[in-house]
Amino acid sequence: MLNTWRKIAAAGTSGLLLLAILVSAGAGYAKAEEAAAATQGAEQDIFRIVALGDSITAGYEPGMTDVNVKPYGYAERLLEQGYYHGRSTLGNYGILGLTSTGLLNYTGAIKDGAVITAEGIQAGLPDPRIEQFAALTPQIRTELAQADLITVTIGGNDVSSLFLQYKQLTDEDFQAQLEQRLSAYNTNVKTALENIRAVNPQATILLADQYQPAPKFAVKEAYPKLMGAAERLTAMADSIAASFDQTGAPVRVAHIAKQFVGLEGSLTHIISLDFHPTQLGYEKIARVFAELQWGEYRTPSALATAPGSAPMSIVVKGTELNTPNKPVIKNGQNFLALRDVLNAVGASGKWDRKTASATIVYGDRTVVITIGSKYIKVNGEDQAIDTPAFLQNVGKEEKTYLPLAALATGLGFDVKYSSQLKTAFINP
Repeated sequence: MLNTWRKIAAAGTSGLLLLAILVSAGAGYAKAEEAAAATQGAEQDIFRIVALGDSITAGYEPGMTDVNVKPYGYAERLLEQGYYHGRSTLGNYGILGLTSTGLLNYTGAIKDGAVITAEGIQAGLPDPRIEQFAALTPQIRTELAQADLITVTIGGNDVSSLFLQYKQLTDEDFQAQLEQRLSAYNTNVKTALENIRAVNPQATILLADQYQPAPKFAVKEAYPKLMGAAERLTAMADSIAASFDQTGAPVRVAHIAKQFVGLEGSLTHIISLDFHPTQLGYEKIARVFAELQWGEYRTPSALATAPGSAPMSIVVKGTELNTPNKPVIKNGQNFLALRDVLNAVGASGKWDRKTASATIVYGDRTVVITIGSKYIKVNGEDQAIDTPAFLQNVGKEEKTYLPLAALATGLGFDVKYSSQLKTAFINP
C-alpha cells in the first residue's frame, strides 16, 4: 500500500478519467429535474437543492465508463432523502478538479448572471462538461435564487498536491505551504459564500469539510501530520460557517472528514490510486448532509429479493406503505389493491361492478380505471397506460389491482422512482 501511495504521489492529480457519463448526466440531469418541477405547477411546494463544488459533488468514481449509468453520489442520495419529505428537485453542478479559486470565479459569474468561459472559471479543468457549465450560469442563478438547500464540497483540490508531496517536504515547509493554502481557501470560500448569499439570502448552506484519504498503514508516521492538516481545514470551515451563520439563514459545516478516519481503505478508492469515495463513502457523506438538514437519514425497511414478493418499497407522503395485500408487479409496473390505494393516498373511491371500473377522487381530480383497458380517464380525458388494471384472487376474495404510478400521476401526485433504493416516492 505504501508503494501505491508513492505511485499516486508520482502521478499527481492529473490521472482523473474524463468520462462521457459525466457529460450526459451532469447539467442535463439538473435541467431535467428543474424542467420536471416546472410542469408540476407553481402552486406545488417543492424543496429545491442546488449542489456546487468539485468532483465529490459530481459523484465521480474511477472506471465510470458506461454512458447509460448516471453517477450516484451524495447529491443524488440527498435528493432521495428529499423525496421522503415531499416534492424535491436537484441541480447538480459539481465540477471535476475545481479548487476554491474556481468556485469563487464560478459563483461570481452566477451572481452576475453572466456567461463565463471555461478558462474564466479555472484554467485546465479536466471536466468534459465545463463549457456547458460555463454557459449555464444565467440558468444556475435562477435555480440558486429559488433553492432551499445549497450544498458545497470544496478544498480537496486545494491541498491534495501538498499531501502528495509530504515525503519531499520538511515539516517546516509542509506547514508553511499548508498555511498559504488554507489562507487562500479561507479568502476564496468566504467570497464564494458572499456571492451565493447575494443571490439567495436565506437558503440553508451546508459546507463540507474534507476527508484525508491516506490509510495509516500506508503513510505510517506521517499519518498524524496529514490528519492534522485535514483537521486544520475543518477548523477553517467551521470558522467560515460561523461568520456567515444567521437566524433564518443558516450556514453549517457537514463534518464528513471524521467519518473517514480509520476507514480510508473502504470509503475511498485509494487502493485503485484514486482519492474519490466509494459508494459506501458517498453514502456516509449523504448521511451527514441529510442528518444536518432533516435530522435523519432514511432507507427502505425492506427490499424485494425474490420473484413474487413486493417489487419495491412504496413511500407515500413520507410514510412507507405496509399494505394488507401484497403489491404485485406486472411488466415492470407496481400494482396495489383498490382499497390499499385509497388508504395510501387519502382518496375516496368506488367500484362499479357493471362496468368493471374504479372511480377515484382526490381534490379536483377524478380518475376512472377500467379492468383490461389500456387507457384511464383523468377528469374525462383518456390517458394511455402501459399495463391495464386487473382482478386477482387473494384467498377467497377477488381484488381489484390498479397501476399505482399511473393512478397517482392522474390524481396530480408526483411520482419518483429510485432504482438504487427500489423505492417509489409519491408526494402530493
